[in-house]
Amino acid sequence: MHARREDTTVSIEINPAATEIGTPSTALLRAPDLSREVDNAWRIRADKVLPRGMYGHIQAAQYPAGYPQFFGRSSGARIWDVDDNEYIDLMCSWGPMILGYGHPGVTAAYDREVADRDMSGGPSPRAVELAELFVDVVGLADWAVFAKNGGDVTTLATTVARAATGRKKVLKAVKAYHGCLPWCTPVLNGVTPEDRANLIEFIYNDIDSLTNAVQQAGDDLAAIVMTPHRHETYSDQVLVQPEFARSIREICDRKGAVMILDDVRSGFRVSVAGSWEPLGVSPDLAAYSKCIANGYPLAALTGVEALKDAMGSVYATGSFWYGSGALAAGIECIKTLVEIDGPAIMADRGNQLMNGLRQQAASHGISVAVTGPPAMPYLRFEDGKEMEYAFIWCADVMRRGVNLHPWHNWFLSTAHTERDIAQVLDATDRSFQYLASCI
Repeated sequence: MHARREDTTVSIEINPAATEIGTPSTALLRAPDLSREVDNAWRIRADKVLPRGMYGHIQAAQYPAGYPQFFGRSSGARIWDVDDNEYIDLMCSWGPMILGYGHPGVTAAYDREVADRDMSGGPSPRAVELAELFVDVVGLADWAVFAKNGGDVTTLATTVARAATGRKKVLKAVKAYHGCLPWCTPVLNGVTPEDRANLIEFIYNDIDSLTNAVQQAGDDLAAIVMTPHRHETYSDQVLVQPEFARSIREICDRKGAVMILDDVRSGFRVSVAGSWEPLGVSPDLAAYSKCIANGYPLAALTGVEALKDAMGSVYATGSFWYGSGALAAGIECIKTLVEIDGPAIMADRGNQLMNGLRQQAASHGISVAVTGPPAMPYLRFEDGKEMEYAFIWCADVMRRGVNLHPWHNWFLSTAHTERDIAQVLDATDRSFQYLASCI
């Protein structure tokens, strides 16, 4: 890992674009001491041909000064930016890297498959084999279909629910993220009221709010869609209350509605069988994407036998949905997770990280909340300058060789070792010390 200098403290202006999502306009940061010459050159070129230089959640202008925009390579639990600065990666490419970058078994499975075919006249037998694997390991699954992105399958789930019930209304939790399509996007620019006309929101874990939403839907309730735990940005992650999960199941059964679990972010990281299976609560449909092929583009919708005909009745397809390489990667990824008990490994590393962060913050007199399933931790500063502190701390952690995020949950993979987490904690401890000196 490249050496990092201890530079003096200076006041640096954060890019004004960051203010659009509520981050501070200025913060006290260390002068970035990592080389950014190559990254800056690519940003100049990108500004000419990409809107705002980059778009979506990966736009580095939103982040503290010193965050790279472009990356050059990755391996295991580490990434390198285009200036060859090395980081232990706690974002796992926003979740997909569940076994680590370049996992040899998954890579070999992909390479073997594409040596024969990837895109061809139709799907290869790998589609059948992967569907059989889902049925074997996922609690609710009687069938599965495959796509490319999480938004593909969360949207498909609502379509199947409407086809099965003949109803229109879909209930979702306030601020819950189910993708960037018009019906669920968190940013309403370009979205019409008609796009959201059949969407009703309720408060996560609030049974009274849910009951009111169900009453509002009346006899037109098609589905309730839920994330396994509350994980919207800028907020503590909150685990579902078991009685709330059971209430959703009971309401859907009583009303003849479809219960949808959006397991895109959590699936296979929390539990291979399904994130609510440990609670004894099974949905009717479950959407997966991030974790099922270790970085190769793949999504899945799986469901119960009673909805198989409804799935067959809707028109759902995509030019790249039948790529065989990603299906082969998915088979190897899921088999590996089952064989090594991947969720248990990630939980152990996550607990090591979360407990260490709590102890470090307390030792420096800094109040934090560290929340979420251990495999998907998030840290929030608990005073009136919480985002200001997050920018200072995260920028300093980044310059010490750890990639994490100031307002989005992080991710663990099975590639993270105890030694990696110890190295992360050494960096975070030094950054807590630096933050304490600033405040």
